Amino acid sequence: MQKQENPTYLKAITIRDISDVHSIREDIKKEMILILRVTPLAQRDVEQLRKVVEELYAVAKDASAEIARLGEERIIIAPSGIKIWRPEYDLK
Repeated sequence: MQKQENPTYLKAITIRDISDVHSIREDIKKEMILILRVTPLAQRDVEQLRKVVEELYAVAKDASAEIARLGEERIIIAPSGIKIWRPEYDLK
């Protein structure tokens, strides 16, 4: 088995505050796969959650990363080389 030169890391983060976006932005630049749990912020301040999600979508778009919801509580962000399956994709 060959060792991969630059491994892709998966990181799970709980977003508690809008200030968490800075470290998430850095992880996106490092091309990590991120699973973001948003429940604590959603329970405390829905408007702040909306701002965080909008900012994350903008950051992901700028980095050519994929971003999608995982159910009600999580968001996933993947680097450009990894595609997130969505039901509307034709997988043939």
